[in-house]
Amino acid sequence: MALKKSELYSSLWKSCDELRGGMDASQYKDYVLVLLFVKYVSDKYAGNPNALIDVPAGGSFADMVALKNDKEIGDKINKLVARLADANDTLKGAINVADFNDEEKLGKGKEMVDRLTKLVGIFEGLDFGRNRAEGDDLLGDAYEYLMRHFATESGKSKGQFYTPAEVSRVMAQVIELGRATDARQSIFDPTCGSGSLLLKAHDEAKSRTGFDLALYGQEMDNATSALSRMNMVLHDCPTAEIWRDNTLANPHFLHATDKTALQTFDYVVANPPFSTKAWSNGFDPLNDLFGRFEYGVPPDKNGDFAFLLHILKTLKSTGKGAVILPHGVLFRGGAEGSIRANIVRRGFIKGIIGLPANLFYGTGIPACIIVLDKEGAAGRTMAKDGRGGIFMVDASKGFIKDGNKNRLRAQDMHRIVDTFTRQDRSNPKYARLVPLAEIEANDFNLNLPRYIDSAQPEDLQDITAHLRGGIPNADIDGLAAYWQVLPTVRQHIFAAADRPGYSQPTVPGSQVKAAIFAHPEFTAFNQTVTALYATWVAANTPLLTGLRQGDRPKALIEALAENLLETFRSGAAVASLIDPYGVYQHLMDYWAEVMQDDAWMIASDGWQALQGGKPHAPPNSDLIPATLIVNRYFAQDQAAIAQREAARDAITRQMEELDEEHGGEGGLLEDAKNDKGKLTKVSAKARLADIKRDKDAADERKLLEGYLLLTEQETTASKAVKDATKALDAKVAAQYARLTLPDIQTLVVHDKWLAALAARVQGELDRVSQALTGRIRELTDRYATPLPQLTIDVAALSAKVEEHLKRMGATWN
Repeated sequence: MALKKSELYSSLWKSCDELRGGMDASQYKDYVLVLLFVKYVSDKYAGNPNALIDVPAGGSFADMVALKNDKEIGDKINKLVARLADANDTLKGAINVADFNDEEKLGKGKEMVDRLTKLVGIFEGLDFGRNRAEGDDLLGDAYEYLMRHFATESGKSKGQFYTPAEVSRVMAQVIELGRATDARQSIFDPTCGSGSLLLKAHDEAKSRTGFDLALYGQEMDNATSALSRMNMVLHDCPTAEIWRDNTLANPHFLHATDKTALQTFDYVVANPPFSTKAWSNGFDPLNDLFGRFEYGVPPDKNGDFAFLLHILKTLKSTGKGAVILPHGVLFRGGAEGSIRANIVRRGFIKGIIGLPANLFYGTGIPACIIVLDKEGAAGRTMAKDGRGGIFMVDASKGFIKDGNKNRLRAQDMHRIVDTFTRQDRSNPKYARLVPLAEIEANDFNLNLPRYIDSAQPEDLQDITAHLRGGIPNADIDGLAAYWQVLPTVRQHIFAAADRPGYSQPTVPGSQVKAAIFAHPEFTAFNQTVTALYATWVAANTPLLTGLRQGDRPKALIEALAENLLETFRSGAAVASLIDPYGVYQHLMDYWAEVMQDDAWMIASDGWQALQGGKPHAPPNSDLIPATLIVNRYFAQDQAAIAQREAARDAITRQMEELDEEHGGEGGLLEDAKNDKGKLTKVSAKARLADIKRDKDAADERKLLEGYLLLTEQETTASKAVKDATKALDAKVAAQYARLTLPDIQTLVVHDKWLAALAARVQGELDRVSQALTGRIRELTDRYATPLPQLTIDVAALSAKVEEHLKRMGATWN
C-alpha cells in the first residue's frame, strides 16, 4: 500500500514525541530532520552510482537500523551522519549539526539507547522509495508540515526560520514565476531561512513551465542554513547554492568579474527579519561597496529598507521581486519617507498586498508584500502624465484561525493572486490602482487605509422607524444583491407602509425562511446552482475516473479546482449570491480531508478494492469504506437491520420505563436492584425467587415476570441484529472481491467524492437562505414595536404590578 500523507505526518510527529521533554522544538527539529534526510537519500539514492547524492557504505539508513539497541548508538549515529556528509561536499556542515550523543538532551545510558532506537524505528517504517519528492512532493509536503509545527512550537523568538507556505505561494504567483521563459533564469532569497520560500518559488516555475530555475540563497544562522541545504535536497534541488553569512554585511553572490557589484537575478523573494536594529553591523552604509543605498540610507535602528534596497540592487533590469515587510515601511517618515518617495518615483513598486495580522511565526504584527518590478517601472513613473500607479490590495480580512495563528485559506490565496495578476478593480473595497499623483498628494504615504476603505458600512438605526414603526426601505435596499436574483421575493415578504420610504413585513419572522425556500424564484435559483454543479461534474468525471498509476494528484486537484471556480464564475446570477471562491474552498477542504489520500493511493497502487490488489487480501476500506458497498448493493439488508435495531431499542425503552416508573424509592421494583442500584436480569430473577410464595407480592411478581419477559425478548432481538449484521458483513466482504474497475470508480468517484461535494454545495445554498432570513428577521424584530406602543405597554404592565402590590398590602407614599 502507498504511504498516505496523513500516515506520514502522524509518523513524523510521533518521532517528535520521542524527543519532547529534553529540549524545545527549536532544537529537536534538527534531530528529526536529519533522520528524515538520511532515510530519504538512502531510499532514493543508495546503490545508484550516478546519483547526485553519494550514499557511502556505513552511511546509509540501513546502517543506522543496524545500530538499534547498540550501547553506543548515539556516537555511532554521529559517525554515520559524518560519513554521509564527508562523501558529499554539499552536505558538509548541513546534516552533521545535531549531536546524537548529547546526554543532556537525549538522556544517559539506557534512556538514550531506548529513545534513539524508537526514533530510528519510526523512520524505519516509512518507504520513500515509492514516494519520491518529484512532481507531487509527498516528502516535501511532509517537511513543510514539520516546519510549520516546529515554528508553532518554537514561539516568536525562534520561529522566524519559516515563511508560511500559503504566503510563499502568493509571492511566487504575483511575480509571475509561472511565466518564466528560460531554464537559465534564476531565483534568489537573501534571507532564505529554512528555504521554504525559495522552494515554493522554484515549484511555481517548474510546475507551470517545466523549467528548473537555478536557486541561490543566503542565511546568517548556521543551524537554519543547514536546514535550508537539507531542504533543497529533500525537494530535489541538490544544486541550489545556499551560503551562510550576513547578507547585508557580507553578500556572497557577487558579479562574476566586478567584485564591487552584486550578482543580479531574474526573481528575488524574501522574508527578512522585521525592523532589525543591528542591520549595519559589519559595514558602513554611507560608504557601501556595492552602492545599495543610492536612494537613501535607512535609520540606524531599523533595517527594513536596508533589505528592500538590497533586493532592488540584486534584481536584473527586467527582474521581479516580492518581499514581506511590516506595514511601517508604508508610512514611516524621516529617512524612510525619503527612500520610499525615491523608489515610488522610479516606478519600482508594482503593488502592495496587505496581509492579515498574526500570520507569521516571528511576530504577530500585520505585514504586507511589496511587489517589485523593474521591467515595467517606466510605465509606472510620473513621466507618463500621472497615468502610472501602484496596485494595492487589502487582503487583511481573508483568513481562518488555526490554533494560535491565522492562516490564509486556499480561497484567500486564489482571490489575492487573481485580483493582483488581473489588476481587477471591480471591488474598490478590496483593491485599487492608485495613481502616482494621488500618492504624491499624500506625501508618498502608502498606508493602505488611505486608499482602500475596507470597513463594512455601519448598521444605522432609524429613529423614525423606532417611533412610528415600519422597516426603512434603505435597509431593505441594502439586500439588493438578493433582490436582483429574487425580485418578487421582496414583494412577497414586504408591502408598502402607511408612509413613503418604509415597508411592513407581510410574513411573520418565524416563517420567513420557509417563505423564501417555497418561493418559485428561490427554487429556480436552487436549480441553477444544481445545474452548474452538474455541468462541472459532467466535465470532470472523466478526469476523476481517468486517474492512473503514476499520475500526479496535484495536477488533478489543480485542474478540478480551477474548473470548478470558473464554472461558478460563469453564472453571473449565482456568483452574486454564492461566492465562487467559497465553493472552490469546499473542494480544497475536502481534498485535504479525504481526496488527497485517496488520489495518492490510486496514483501509487491503482484502483484496488483489496489491499495490494491481491486475492483474499483485506478490503481496501480506506479507499472504499464499507458503508459505500452497503448503500449501493445491500440497502435492503441494511434497512432490515435498522428495523430489527428499532424493535430491539423499543424493547430496551420499555425496560427502562419500567425501571424508571417502579424502581425508585418505595417502588415495587426497588428491592429487585443489585448492590450497585441496577435492575438486571440476574437481580430480577433472584428477587422473583425470594417472593415466589409471598401472597402479598402479587403485583411485584407480575412486574418482575413482565420485566424478565422483556429481557428475553431483548436478547432474542439483539441476536437477530447480530446475526443479520454478521451476514451483511460477509456479503460486503464477498462484494469487495467481485468489484470491477467500473464498480470501484462508481463507488469512489460518484458515491464518495461527488456526493460529498454536492452536499457541501447545497450547504452554500442554505447559507444564502440563512443570511437573507437572518437579516430580514433582524430588521423585523428591530422595528416590530414602535416606541409609543412600548410606552403604552410599559404603563399597562406597571399598573398591573401596582395593583398586585396593593392587593398584597404593600403601600408607599
